[in-house]
This record gives sequence, structure tokens and C-alpha cells, in this order.
Amino acid sequence: MQDILIVSGTRPEIIKLAPLYHCLLASSWARPHWLHTGQHGEMAQQMLACFDIVPDMALERGGDGLCEFSTYCRQLLDSMLADRTWSLVLVQGDTESTFLGALCAFYRHIPVAHVEAGLRTYDLARPFPEEGLRQMVSRIASFHFAPTERAALALRREAIPEERISVTGNTVIDAQHWVVRRHRLQRRLDGRGHLLVTAHRRENWGSDLRDICYAIADVASHHPELQVLFPVHLNPVVSKPVHAILGGLPNVQLSPPLDYLQMQQALLDAWLVLTDSGGLQEEAPTFGIPLLVLRTETERPEAIDAGCARLAGTRRASIVQEIEALWADSDAYRAMAHAGNPFGNGTASARVVDVLRGALAAGNERRREAS
Repeated sequence: MQDILIVSGTRPEIIKLAPLYHCLLASSWARPHWLHTGQHGEMAQQMLACFDIVPDMALERGGDGLCEFSTYCRQLLDSMLADRTWSLVLVQGDTESTFLGALCAFYRHIPVAHVEAGLRTYDLARPFPEEGLRQMVSRIASFHFAPTERAALALRREAIPEERISVTGNTVIDAQHWVVRRHRLQRRLDGRGHLLVTAHRRENWGSDLRDICYAIADVASHHPELQVLFPVHLNPVVSKPVHAILGGLPNVQLSPPLDYLQMQQALLDAWLVLTDSGGLQEEAPTFGIPLLVLRTETERPEAIDAGCARLAGTRRASIVQEIEALWADSDAYRAMAHAGNPFGNGTASARVVDVLRGALAAGNERRREAS
């Protein structure tokens, strides 16, 4: 049996690693161990419960700031890695927990597998710090599981050896399929559905966020029959301007953040998604919901190329224009709704497990021959 350590700390990591954990758990050759770094607290606990996961190891978060968290987490992670012989450390994405898990494994000569590898904007400030973290993980990983061919191409251009790259699709689609089956989710609204909005990214704080809110106010006022659902991030930098600008509009519902099941239901019931989230760019096409990206660039351009999403930017006028265009043009809307999901079909976890099984078995055979 191969002992595999899965390191996660944030809500998105849990979503994208959960189906892979269950796939490894069902295998005959792997013994997965889930380690939660504590980077996200209550949100992470809700997500773990949603996917029926009880961490084997849970670290206590040290300090509120990213620097304090990083310093303390790295010490605890290293002690966990020293505790037994690990065949592999599995990380996902571009968070501080991802980077720390990969770095600690690298220092102890443990192979690192990076799920959702190859996403790039090549602008270290957008998104920050994620762009820098994922590029650094790519330098030390042994296995690169790219969600799309475009992501794999980015890795090849950075001189990652071809034999270390596998195009698998994105495990977030696997997660959606898992919860829809497990919790029997289906659309509950008749007719057009609501406009679902999320906006929280650090690079949009300030004037960009206010412009986004004013654009939503313009559309909500012009179309009083359209219901707007806006789950608002708890950070006051986000919640204060959102409530100040949108709080008095009768057809705008400002809610606390949704848990994963609630968000999947909100997607199923949506007419259109307006977001700066990376994850929703991947998830909305699964249900055929067109999406407008509240950013000037995206590390997931496959959604734009496939036609299921458009870049709306962060300026008030451009956002309103994009929403109104889809409201008025039913053919353009249907084309986006039927574009399909370029990020996968729900089989990514099985592909990752197949690659790891073959590679780790081959590594064991080489070690036996050498001894």
C-alpha cells in the first residue's frame, strides 16, 4: 500500500481534492491520509462534512496574517512528514497551503503531485499571491495534472518534461457530479431564473468593486422583474460597499456566503452568473449557465474560447452592456448555454489515480531492482 498525504487548507482545495480522495480510498493500492492545515476554519469544516471527510490530521492555525500562518504551518507540516515514510504528497491549486505542502515535501525528497497545474496569467499581481505560488509549485512538482490542454501547453513552454504532464480535466467537475448524485440536486425555479453574483477578489477591492456594485444596481433598477442573488463575503472591505450600494434595492438579495450545496443549487437556479471567482468559471458551464467574468484577464481562458463565458471587465458601463446584450439576444444566450464545459466531464479523478498507480508501481519496481 502506498501512503499518500493529501494537504489542503482552503474551501476550494477541499472541493477539488475530495473526489480524488474518495477515488484513492476506493483503490486497492493507495492509503490516502487527509491533512487540513487550518488556513480556512469554519468554511473548511462545512466543506469537509459535505464530502464525508474526516481529516486524519488537523493543524492549529498560528496567527491571523498570512506570514504568521505560513511560518507556523510549515513547522507543523514538516513534523508530520517526518512521522512516517510517504510515497507522495498531493496538493491542489495555488494557495499558501498548497505551496507549503509542496515545499515541505520537496525538502524531504518526497514526490509532489500538483492537481490543477499549469494555470497562468503571467502577471504576478493578478491574482496575488496565487500566480506566484502556482508558478513556484510547478518548479518542484514531480507530477503535473493539467485540467486542460492549454494548461499543459503552458507547462511545456516552461520546460516541464512531457512525461511529467498529464491532461486530466478538472476535479471540480467530479465534485459537482458527486454532490448532485449524493444530494439529489435539481433546478427549483421556473422561468428565467436569477442573476447570481459573487465578487471578492483582492485585486477588485476599492473602486473596481464599487463599479461592479453600481453596474448591478443599474441592471436591477432597469429590470425590476429580475431577481439578483449576491452572497456577500464577510470581509468588511467587501461587505460595506456592497451593502451601501445595493442594500436598498427590493429585487437584490444580499445573503451571507453560501455553503457548497447552497452554491450548487444557486447555480442550477441561475439565468446568468456574474463573478470574479475562478471556481465558478469552471462550475457554471456544467449546468449550462452563461457566465460573465468580472476581471480583465483570466487564468481560465478555455471558458472564453469555448464560448460559455465572456470577460466583462470591472468597469460599470462594460458590465451593464454585457448583461443587457444577453438579456436582449436570446440566440447569443442559448449559444453560451449550450457551449459545454471545457474543463471536463467528471472523470478527472480516475485519470489522476491511474497515472499515480502506474508511476508509483514503476518506482517501487526500480527500487527493488536497485537493492
